[in-house]
Amino acid sequence: MKIHKYLDQIVITSVNFPTTAWLQILRRNYVILTLLLSLNFIAATPAMAANLSGDFLKQPATEITVSLGNSANELKFEPNHLELLVGKRYELQLTNPSQLKHYFTAKDFADGIWTQKVQAGKVEIKGAIHELELKPGAEAEWVFVPLKSGTYGLRCPIPGHTEAGMTGEIAIKN
Repeated sequence: MKIHKYLDQIVITSVNFPTTAWLQILRRNYVILTLLLSLNFIAATPAMAANLSGDFLKQPATEITVSLGNSANELKFEPNHLELLVGKRYELQLTNPSQLKHYFTAKDFADGIWTQKVQAGKVEIKGAIHELELKPGAEAEWVFVPLKSGTYGLRCPIPGHTEAGMTGEIAIKN
């Protein structure tokens, strides 16, 4: 409010016509324009999101299976390199055939995707997911659509697992 008063004083002292009325009209038009633009974005965003997710849901999901470890208890992801495409729907089947628990951790990757769901047993989780823990013999399904291209690191952050080679890479291309 102080800035507007200061601007009024500058304009009033430098211009010889009724600037107060002119500034009030300008401010009112600015407020109206700002409100209209804001309402337009608010009204458009849910509709655009519904259309976007509706388009994603119409796509058949490409299934990819990743094992966290193996029956010999080797500390690795199989496969440890995934190549995905932006805008394509995937169903990532995660399994843990080892006798140790493992994590599928890829935060930057998770930030660049739209997750439809994660399902483990009879539980379905929706929303942002950054890491999944799979106990021995566990399975999980992660359905998502990549939105952002890039190369992202994958690892199991359990002490000693990353250092032993339980790492990978997820490449998302346009």
